[in-house]
Amino acid sequence: MEAGRQRQGRLWSNLKEVCDLLHIPAASSFANEELLFQHVQFKTGQRIHTIGQPFDTLYIVNSGFLKTVLIDEYGNEQVLSFPMKGDMLGVDGIHTRHYSSEAVALSDCDLILLPFKKLTALGRVHLELESMMYGVMSRELVREQAMIGMLGALSAEARVARFLVALSDRFAQMGYSSKLFNLRMTRHEIGSYLGLTLETVSRTLSAFNEIGMISVDQRTIGIKDVEALKTLRRLPPSRTRGRPASRSKSGATVPSGQLLAAL
Repeated sequence: MEAGRQRQGRLWSNLKEVCDLLHIPAASSFANEELLFQHVQFKTGQRIHTIGQPFDTLYIVNSGFLKTVLIDEYGNEQVLSFPMKGDMLGVDGIHTRHYSSEAVALSDCDLILLPFKKLTALGRVHLELESMMYGVMSRELVREQAMIGMLGALSAEARVARFLVALSDRFAQMGYSSKLFNLRMTRHEIGSYLGLTLETVSRTLSAFNEIGMISVDQRTIGIKDVEALKTLRRLPPSRTRGRPASRSKSGATVPSGQLLAAL
């Protein structure tokens, strides 16, 4: 049987294909590794793992979009991340051997299962693999730390702007359009992730649309001025929105993108 093909009605991938998906180098010795990793499909709304469930597997997103959440005693959700292709799930279960978060499919998903015992056994055979897997886990931690830093340092409008830029970058990395894409998550979920209310997210997206930085059609987002989104600190007053240009004190015309960056 050839790796990456169907076997008994299921799709499997070899170690090299897993490394490629994670964007880590695959050593030449991996080409001869006969172990295969099973794919599992999940439908929109299905839970991949729940809080407190015994940990035994890491998951790699091959396709689709998900969210990971914490749930308090009252049933309120706090969105932690929006995993997509090439991301690893389940790392939070390693410490206590129970998952501390819940993962839910936001679209139909294809995930690759990495049984943790199998992975650690492979690490003893391929020492470089263990180091690279630690690197993948560290990458996820750095991403979460960057988000925490952003929540503490940026205004509500800037958080939404950076979120759109990050999504644009991820879509580009996956080979999709970075200028036009669909939001798989709701505005409420975006707000939970960014520490904002649903109303603030909706109002900010509408304001971005009004001043021409993006276009909004329900869940479809068009990026029109990515540089303005990257540098925006706060929105201008509503009475000044929609103006194509403004005059500086010296009388020079200032493009709207530069005006936003300066605010």
